Amino acid sequence: MQLIINGQPKQFAEPLNVSALLQLLRLDSAHVAVELNRQVLLQEQFDSMELNHGDRLELIQFVGGG
Repeated sequence: MQLIINGQPKQFAEPLNVSALLQLLRLDSAHVAVELNRQVLLQEQFDSMELNHGDRLELIQFVGGG
C-alpha cells in the first residue's frame, strides 16, 4: 500500500489505521496533528480510521521547548 505522507510517497506492507501508522513512524499520537485527505482528524479517530492505498496525510509533530 502506498501513502503520501507530507508530500513524500511511502510504501507499507499491510493495511493500517492511523494509530498503527504513527507507531510505525515512532510518533507519539498525543503530540501529532493528522490531516487525512484534507480532513483534520480528532485523536479519538486514530484507532478507527483505516488507511487506503493513495491516501494523503499531513503529519505535524508538536515539540516543546523553552
